[in-house]
Amino acid sequence: MTAFVCVAALALVIQTGLLFGMYKAARSLEQNAIRVMPKVEALVDTSRVTLEDSKKKIADITAKTSDILDATRKQLVRVDEVFEDASTRARVQLDRAEMVLDDTMNRAQETVALVHGGIMKPLREIQGVAAGLRAAVHYMMRGRGPSPAHATADEEMFI
Repeated sequence: MTAFVCVAALALVIQTGLLFGMYKAARSLEQNAIRVMPKVEALVDTSRVTLEDSKKKIADITAKTSDILDATRKQLVRVDEVFEDASTRARVQLDRAEMVLDDTMNRAQETVALVHGGIMKPLREIQGVAAGLRAAVHYMMRGRGPSPAHATADEEMFI
């Protein structure tokens, strides 16, 4: 039992040494943490200020972006209305132009038909009558027919 007590005492001494070493390490770590703590606090304060500034700027940017998007939507609606109106007006004008062109073509055809029927037909009739009169006058001017001597001479020319 004495040996066991000695081993237990020795284990307690070793544990005490280890605990003292852990105490020293914790103290050293605490000293290092105390030295670094002001720097960390300054960094945290700076980060907090930067984060607050960033939040304000992001909120401002978000608001401005939202305003820009709203204005853009309104402008696009207006542009769409203008294009639709212009397209409708262009269609109406094209329809009107087509109607005017069709009317003009119909009138031109009617005019050509009237000229053809009202002027050309009587001119042809007058030309026919004039040709008949010319033939009659020519026949009368020529006299009675060729003399037999003249007719014989004409026939001899062709033989």
